[in-house]
Amino acid sequence: MSNLIKQYFPSLTEHQQHQFDALYDLYKEWNAKINVISRKDIDNLYLHHVLHSLSIAKFISFVGRTKIMDVGTGGGFPGIPLAIFFPEVRFLLLDSIGKKIKVASEISTAIGLQNVEFAHSRVEKEKRTFDFVVSRAVMSLPELVKTTQKNISSQHKNALPNGIICLKGGDLTHEIKPFTNKVKVIPLTTYFNEPFFETKHLVYLPIIK
Repeated sequence: MSNLIKQYFPSLTEHQQHQFDALYDLYKEWNAKINVISRKDIDNLYLHHVLHSLSIAKFISFVGRTKIMDVGTGGGFPGIPLAIFFPEVRFLLLDSIGKKIKVASEISTAIGLQNVEFAHSRVEKEKRTFDFVVSRAVMSLPELVKTTQKNISSQHKNALPNGIICLKGGDLTHEIKPFTNKVKVIPLTTYFNEPFFETKHLVYLPIIK
């Protein structure tokens, strides 16, 4: 496993370490067939994709039986790293592009994840409810709220109210303006020291019904 992950998450079990270790070869193999990560970026898998995804685990420790939908998961980010980290949490990884879901599903099976299911679908068609929706730069926050607030359960079980947690980069001023009084924006440099994270943020918007 990349020492980077262990550095920031030293309490991983041996099983989790093995699962994280396996990701590089699996993504490299699958990415050669179906491009889910920029080919020049595959060597940065642990920094740019795995650790980036795990910033959500720095922000909140989900309790067991929490249900999470990863919208626009692509090759499985942030869903697969989070599913490794939170084995007692249930994840739905959703994407409208079938070949990307295939890669995420195959990798999930290869590392033995038991807490993940997959949907080749558009989020607008998903009717089930979840405690949290997570995503990584898939769409603007207003659009994400519009398409997923129907999926947020009104029954809360975590330390934070149910809602949307997304990972974004750049200037978010315009995007978060409609939610100024409710949204929380955390620079990822709060959690990680690497320069890659200097322009990256975690955005949390509670959805109270």
